[in-house]
Amino acid sequence: MAVILAGDIGATKTDMALFSTEAGPRAPITQKEYPSSDYPSLAAIVREFLSETHQTVEGACFGVAGPVMDGVAKTTNLPWLIEESNLRDQFGLATVTLLNDLEATASAVPFLKPEDLHILNPGQPVRHGAIAVIAPGTGLGEAFLIWDGSQYRACPSEGGHAAFAPTDAGQIELLESMREQFGHVSFERVCSANGMPFIYEFLRGKDAAPEWDEVADEIAGAEDKARVIIDSALAAERPSPLCAATLDMFVSILAAEAGNLALKVLATGGVYLGGGIPINILPALEKGRFVDAFQRKGRFSELLSRVPIHVMPSDAALIGVAVHGLGLAQPERAS
Repeated sequence: MAVILAGDIGATKTDMALFSTEAGPRAPITQKEYPSSDYPSLAAIVREFLSETHQTVEGACFGVAGPVMDGVAKTTNLPWLIEESNLRDQFGLATVTLLNDLEATASAVPFLKPEDLHILNPGQPVRHGAIAVIAPGTGLGEAFLIWDGSQYRACPSEGGHAAFAPTDAGQIELLESMREQFGHVSFERVCSANGMPFIYEFLRGKDAAPEWDEVADEIAGAEDKARVIIDSALAAERPSPLCAATLDMFVSILAAEAGNLALKVLATGGVYLGGGIPINILPALEKGRFVDAFQRKGRFSELLSRVPIHVMPSDAALIGVAVHGLGLAQPERAS
């Protein structure tokens, strides 16, 4: 039985796990989460994890939040330079593979079961149609899958860094405000955990909705401001109107970009929402605002109404990394 190390490397957290060829990518032998910014490098986390597991590992595969070129990755939101050859030599591994984290997330899609998914729009999936994956977390990742005649192949993308395209007057004002600060405003700048506070501050400056003083104080002092905004927007008792307005704008922007990605890759096989945010804002996504904004594409609205939309589980990226690490061929996805 071969054992491999799999890691999902994010700006906020890094998930490490061991998987075996016997149990497969859905059943980790052991798993642990690390706060990424507490460590100077990926190697430091790997060393700590392996010292605690006492397992013989043959190879490793890591999904990295950033582009991977010739076995080297510079993480987008962490000061880490990661090299396959360096990790292979340090830990005496037979193989080390780096891949884009959204390529990993997309690779998990064929292995997910119906009970893993939350359906936002059942749609009418086309057999072997392209599949789009968009994942807002600390940043905004995008990827897609294409059918190669025998299986789905995951393709990475850095589409989250494409220019933000506002769809209404309020979003136009948001863009103008952020252009003064950043020059180029990407979708990631507004549609991510890092971006959500910019929406909040923009709406606060416009007096767009009332805000509770205690919520404003909590956001100001929080390390994870997006989490406070989300929790305050979705609170069962006395939700914050300003946080609710922030989340509404965020959902509309995410939906518009998901629709853009669906059109660009002609995602008739479906759109999958991954990353750390969608699973935590399901009540906002299920209200219908997301689906309406997703389908609002003029002459192509009817086409997008047939595209299935699902929310993926939070461990999808790690499953996808394990798929690659175990060398598994991707089976045909049931339509």
